[in-house]
Amino acid sequence: MERASASVSGRIVQSQPAVVYYGGKMRWIWIDKFIEFHSGESAVAVKNVTLAEEYLHDHFPGFAVMPETLMIEAMAQTAGILVGEAKKFQEKVILAKIKKAAFFDYVRPGDTIRMDAKIESITPEAASTSGKITCSGKPIAEIDLMFSHIDQNLAGKQFPEENFVFTGVFESLLQDVLLTSTNSSEAESE
Repeated sequence: MERASASVSGRIVQSQPAVVYYGGKMRWIWIDKFIEFHSGESAVAVKNVTLAEEYLHDHFPGFAVMPETLMIEAMAQTAGILVGEAKKFQEKVILAKIKKAAFFDYVRPGDTIRMDAKIESITPEAASTSGKITCSGKPIAEIDLMFSHIDQNLAGKQFPEENFVFTGVFESLLQDVLLTSTNSSEAESE
């Protein structure tokens, strides 16, 4: 099993598949990579579901399925990174509300799910997104979310300066897709 490491705020952070330790806190990453990214508009991410993921051993014995709550989290990470990138990761973006979560089928080990997220609206205080999860073209879920930009919150609460939401690990998920889109844009202009 390969381990990945990343430098975050001058510290080396070790990660194993799906788990990242940052500042003494565990972070679960529920997307494997972005395959499309249109800044401020839409993003597509994928997740390969494997029996190696420990939560599947108990959910449910003999009939392993990805819990719906984790599908919501995968969509929240996809859409949240889309919203955060639209503001150049200067704001701390947190999930504020699940407006809609409708599920149509199971996700089993061996499946690859695709999360399509779209920004419906974005203001200095918040953002609204819509999303669809599919597997091999079949609809799995429709998930609409609202995010709050907590640095611009209306209650006037103060949060730490450090961007504890968008760590280097989340931003690194974008590197390949942004590099690919930059290279293809340069090739088209030639």
